[in-house]
Amino acid sequence: MLLYQAALPLSTRTLNYTAGLIRAHRKAIRSRWRAIDAGQQALLTLAYLHHGHTYDALAPGFGISRATAARRVHEAIDLLSAQAPRLRAGLRKAKRSGRGFVIIDGTLIHTDRLAADRPYYQVKHRSHEMNLQAVADPDGNLLCVSGALRGSIHDTAAARIWQLPRLLREYGLFALADKGYQGLDHDLVVTPYKGKGKPGYQKAHNRLHARLRGPGERVFAELKKWDVLGKLRCDPHRTTQIARAIATLNHQERQSG
Repeated sequence: MLLYQAALPLSTRTLNYTAGLIRAHRKAIRSRWRAIDAGQQALLTLAYLHHGHTYDALAPGFGISRATAARRVHEAIDLLSAQAPRLRAGLRKAKRSGRGFVIIDGTLIHTDRLAADRPYYQVKHRSHEMNLQAVADPDGNLLCVSGALRGSIHDTAAARIWQLPRLLREYGLFALADKGYQGLDHDLVVTPYKGKGKPGYQKAHNRLHARLRGPGERVFAELKKWDVLGKLRCDPHRTTQIARAIATLNHQERQSG
C-alpha cells in the first residue's frame, strides 16, 4: 500500500477548536484510551469533511482500521454539530442585529441511495437528494441551517415544516427568498416577480431584490466547498449532523480570517 501526504486549506484555529471539543468529550465520559489522540481525530475528521475521502482511504494514513475511523469521525461530527445554532437562536441573533430582515435559501445534497429509495428521489434532478434550508444575515453570514428532509420535498414545503413563517413573525423579521418560495407567506417572505414582459416597477423590484439577496446566495457555496457534501456516501439521516458540523467549522474559519 502506498501512502502520501496531503494539505488541508484550513487554519490551525479550526484544528485546535475541534481537538478541544474532543478532549472535553473524552474527559466528560472518562475515556482512558483511544487508538488515536484528540489532535489526530480532529485532523481525520477535517480531512473526511473537506476532501470527502472514504474511510478506507483515510484509515491507513492514521494507522487505524476502517471501523475505528468511522466511529471517530462520527463522534467528532456529532460534537461539532452540537455547537451549531438552531433556527430560533439564529433568528434571535438576526433580531438583535437590528437589520430587520434575513435571507432564506434551500439546496439539495446528493446521496448515493439506491433506486428503490423513492422518498429521497428528486424528479427534477433525477437523483437521490436531501433538502437543507439555511438562514443568512444581510451580509451573507450563515445564521443557522435546518435539519435535512428528503429531496422530494419542495423548498416551500420544507420551510413550512420547519415553521419558518411562524418564527419570522415571532421575531418580527421578514425574509428575502428566490422564486421557489412564492406563496409561502406574502406578508413575511419577499420573492421576485415571475414572467416575461414585466412592467418597470416589477423589474426595479427584482433588481433591488437580487442585490439584497445576493450575499445569501454565497452561504451554500461556502458549505459546498467541503467536498463531503458533493455526494454523501453515508446514511442520508447523517446529512443534518454533517451540514451543521461544517457550519460550525466555517464559523471558526471566519473567526481566524
